[in-house]
Amino acid sequence: EEEKEKKKKKKKGGGGGGGGGEEAEEEEPDESMLDWWSKYFASIETMKEHLRQQEAAAAEAEEKEEMEIGEGSKAPAKNKDKDKSKAPKDDKKKKQQPVPELPEKKNKQKIDELKVFNKELEAEFDNFEDWLHTFNLLRGKIGDNDDNATEEERIVGRFKGSVCVYKVPLPEDVAKEAGYDPAFGMFQGIPSNDPINVLVRVYVVRATDLHPADINGKADPYIAIRLGKTDIKDKENYISKQLNPVFGKSFDIEATFPMESMLTVAVYDWDLVGTDDLIGETRIDLENRFYSKHRATCGVSQTYSVHGYNAWRDPMKPSQILSKLCKEGKVDGPHFGPGGRVKVANRVFTGPTEIEDENGQKKPTDEHLALAALRHWEDIPRAGCRLVPEHVETRPLLNPDKPGIEQ
Repeated sequence: EEEKEKKKKKKKGGGGGGGGGEEAEEEEPDESMLDWWSKYFASIETMKEHLRQQEAAAAEAEEKEEMEIGEGSKAPAKNKDKDKSKAPKDDKKKKQQPVPELPEKKNKQKIDELKVFNKELEAEFDNFEDWLHTFNLLRGKIGDNDDNATEEERIVGRFKGSVCVYKVPLPEDVAKEAGYDPAFGMFQGIPSNDPINVLVRVYVVRATDLHPADINGKADPYIAIRLGKTDIKDKENYISKQLNPVFGKSFDIEATFPMESMLTVAVYDWDLVGTDDLIGETRIDLENRFYSKHRATCGVSQTYSVHGYNAWRDPMKPSQILSKLCKEGKVDGPHFGPGGRVKVANRVFTGPTEIEDENGQKKPTDEHLALAALRHWEDIPRAGCRLVPEHVETRPLLNPDKPGIEQ
């Protein structure tokens, strides 16, 4: 309960853009006062700072260019226009991210951060089609009346797989890249096709700039989640008259791949009378994430700790993940050596070798080393690829009645 209260207070501060004042007066924030939200807001601050620097750099470059062109009287006018067009953009960003300013907090203590993607995770990782591609299966056309049916209406299922055409005997570079005897085919180490049961945990942090659904120019949004036969409508927790609601909710759903793999997260507008209107929804192919080599099941965080606001969330520890990846990729390692070193393939990573538990007792551990290797997994030759970091992704909400327009 206490934790919930804490979160609520935090959320109120975060959602309203207020609540920054009291925070700043506090002396060094106590570890126990920090929670996931502190981490999230700190990450957003960093992201905004990054954007500001980029814009400043771009503006400088533009000014330089104009100076070189030397269009005496025109240049200042142009610059003014640019500044004008920039100002509203900045405003928009500020509107979207109403975050309490925590500058004082930041200097005193480095809060661990996560990656905030301002787009879908798929866009960052090639749709998670690193080996599993999705092909739509369409119903055939009969007669003329089917000619105007859209492709969406004709989909009867999806085929997921990978097609590989190669010349025999194999060129040497291909055989080397495969890392095993290619005479047994290119598809080795591919998971079996049996149905598997998974527990899906969906965290919904917040929504920004929702499309107003009511006459008063606001909306009363709540979350609805669909996966297979599961249909959750979080109606009683709607947020009144708000276009930038902070939800801060998590939902647990059990599902079976491959039958139930398309997760739909929707935001509805609650209405006292009549039916609730859909504001918009987003769909996530969980199966692609589950099978991807980028390991999109649970993001790899920056540091490993066993307690506190930054506790490790993955069911497997970094060392277990690392051994599994090495085994599956037929990579030599991991070899943990003295002096805080770990060797994977031909790369050596270093890191701390002790960890503090809740009581401040220090214990030896290999987890930090393993995590260092995981965070640079893309540097490992042949089998390596970038692993999904601990993150929050931002997804556009779409409404089928208004195709292509973000809601």
